[in-house]
Amino acid sequence: MVNLGTPDSPSVPHVRKYLREFLMDKRVIDIPFLSRWLLVNLIIAPFRAPRSAKVYQKLWEERGSPLLFHSADVLNKLTDILDDTYVVELAMRYQSPSIASALKKLTKHPLKKIIVLPLFPQYASATTGSVHDKVMEELMKWQVIPEIKFVSRFFEEKKFIEAFARLAEKYIKKTKFDHILFSYHGLPERQIYKGSFNGYCQLNEECCGNYQEKNQHCYRAQCFETSRLLAEKLNIRKDHYTVCFQSRLGKDPWIRPYAEDVIKRLAFEGTKNILTFSPAFVADCLETTIEVGEEFRDYFYDAGGEHWQLVEGLNSSDLWVECVIEIIKKN
Repeated sequence: MVNLGTPDSPSVPHVRKYLREFLMDKRVIDIPFLSRWLLVNLIIAPFRAPRSAKVYQKLWEERGSPLLFHSADVLNKLTDILDDTYVVELAMRYQSPSIASALKKLTKHPLKKIIVLPLFPQYASATTGSVHDKVMEELMKWQVIPEIKFVSRFFEEKKFIEAFARLAEKYIKKTKFDHILFSYHGLPERQIYKGSFNGYCQLNEECCGNYQEKNQHCYRAQCFETSRLLAEKLNIRKDHYTVCFQSRLGKDPWIRPYAEDVIKRLAFEGTKNILTFSPAFVADCLETTIEVGEEFRDYFYDAGGEHWQLVEGLNSSDLWVECVIEIIKKN
């Protein structure tokens, strides 16, 4: 299992180290190496690390980074449930535990097959694609490579949808929400066009709202389909929910609509109570707890909203662990 990664601590040096590794990935910032190196090492890492460290300090818990310890809890539950024909290891794409270290542990066993499960529900080159890249980079060094199975996406899994819906139901039972917001991590538009099948992707509602064979690998289309499945499970009408995208970086156009614009518009139109999901993340992290849970809440309140509720991540819930087991056994 591979999740995104986290700094080793919320200190400025550790955050700077994490940002450098993360942003120097050619699939994350897909520009020529020299331009990427100058941007990351001379502009982003030096100036962003101190600000990001303060945010990570708010996020950090007694057990450390939530993304790491929730992922470790899933690992422990899987180890307890699966029989001894399975060996499960956890890695982070960036920082610790590394993909290289996790694969090294696997070599201690007589492997028949390796199943690589990136913990990203929707496929994107910058997340799942990067994990596939790194795993293959490490496996190229092996003399004997067993059968490999890569899981590219899992947002369509019934238990994934059910697990998020179950978390939301406890809030829906208590409060009548005016609107539901599904917020996903954004990507530069160019990355969608680069992966488009025969130029099919148009990045509009008509295209992305009709999930089918030609756009099955389009991240934006997968996000719209995830939202449709969750809304269907929770009996939410189409006019009662909105899909948006967060976490922009730089001046290039990213996929829209932007979360900040949607939040301000909803408040301006008189929406007072919002329930929001972050279904691109299975574990709570900076992008869910802080960005959506706190920063977006403040945007909403400043614009006239009254109640903002974030549905927490799946973390290590039993239904999510059941979903992971089903994914493993299917593969």
